[in-house]
Amino acid sequence: MPIPHPQVRHYTAYIDEAGDEGIGKLAAGPSGGQSRWLVLGACIVTRENDLKLPVWRDKILARFPKKKTPDLHFRDLKHEQKIVACQEIAAMPVAACITLSHKVTIVGTKWEPVFKKKNYLYNYLIRWLLERVTAFCQSDARGTPCSLKVVFSRRANTDYQTMKDYLILMRDGLEVMRPVRSIRWNVLDVENIVVENHSRWAGLQIADVITSAFFLGVEPNAYGNYEHSYGKILRARLLQDHRSNCLNSGFTPVPGFGKCATDDQQMEYFLHFGAPR
Repeated sequence: MPIPHPQVRHYTAYIDEAGDEGIGKLAAGPSGGQSRWLVLGACIVTRENDLKLPVWRDKILARFPKKKTPDLHFRDLKHEQKIVACQEIAAMPVAACITLSHKVTIVGTKWEPVFKKKNYLYNYLIRWLLERVTAFCQSDARGTPCSLKVVFSRRANTDYQTMKDYLILMRDGLEVMRPVRSIRWNVLDVENIVVENHSRWAGLQIADVITSAFFLGVEPNAYGNYEHSYGKILRARLLQDHRSNCLNSGFTPVPGFGKCATDDQQMEYFLHFGAPR
């Protein structure tokens, strides 16, 4: 008698970014320049909840009856609307994962020529992000086989084929330096990666809110200040370890916590995502 195969549990991760990859002229106050941080964020849902995302997105938009555009874009919202959007997402059965790089830690090091190359920093952070996202899916499935579909928000200057080639290189074990962690390749099929426009997918719009919220917690504005409230509202959605610690699980700075050259305000923000004290 044939042994029945267990049902596969399906997940989708919607991925967006905030900031840019540039290292040549980092912003230093009102004069402008390239962002000091690059932040990648994922909104992770089960197949069942994926189908509900348009309804949940529309529920957020319904809170802003005077909004003229039909899609949700964090940068177009006022502060009080951003708070509401984060509160709504904090109540949703979705998971969030953030990976971020403080680019000042690259300037002047042996790695600067490497990460000045197009898409190198973006792809490097994608690797860190997918390591954590696939580990979460496997753990959440509790022994049931699972698969992950990845939907990227389209970026004008990103070569997605190069990114896929990089992932295949990792999958086939051809890296010169082997990572401490690894993407769970039994969860992620590189061919199950798609690129879509932000305006067409509710999941990408929710990922935009999540990613932008955490970006504003670390990226100084023109006056050198930060907005920590958005990320703190969304803490409950971040991936956590068994001690309810989000650092290096749902909120991962590269290089690691303590080495990413934070100021006092940023350090206070990072500590908020550690294990409860």
